[in-house]
Amino acid sequence: MQVKDIPLKQIRRPLPRGTDPKKVEALMKSIQEIGLQEPIDVLEVDGQYYGFSGCHRYEACTKLGLETIRCNVRKAPCSVLQKHLA
Repeated sequence: MQVKDIPLKQIRRPLPRGTDPKKVEALMKSIQEIGLQEPIDVLEVDGQYYGFSGCHRYEACTKLGLETIRCNVRKAPCSVLQKHLA
C-alpha cells in the first residue's frame, strides 16, 4: 500500500453513501485546524481511483474546497473492483 495525495476530482465514488451533516461539519472544523489525520482508502484499478470508504472525510474536504486528499492507495485488478461493486 502506498500513501499519496490524490486530486479529489480523480476519485470515483461508485456507490452512493449517506453522510451525517453534523459529522461532516465537525470534520471540516478539525481539518481546518489540524489537517486530515487519517487518509481515506482507495483502490487503483488500471490508473483509475475508486473510493469506497471515508465518505465523511471525502465530503468534508470537498466542501472545504481542497484540491487533494491524502489516500492509502492499494493497486488491484478489475476482479477486486467488481467484488466491491457487487
